[in-house]
Amino acid sequence: MEAVLGLIILAVPYFIPTIIAAVRGHQVGMVIVINLLLGWTIIGWIVALAIACGDRRPPVVAVPYMRRMPPPR
Repeated sequence: MEAVLGLIILAVPYFIPTIIAAVRGHQVGMVIVINLLLGWTIIGWIVALAIACGDRRPPVVAVPYMRRMPPPR
């Protein structure tokens, strides 16, 4: 019983990025893969956490408006 409890205590902090991504509904699949494959490294865990906590809005791309076509060369 102590082994199961110890495993749960160790697993919860390990899967914090996955839990955050699941709650926010933001790129859950990518966070799960990174967390499972690279979460054992500190950098992989931080990357998964950054993706899970990242902005959910798509980036806005500004397109300049041209009134008329430039003359041909």
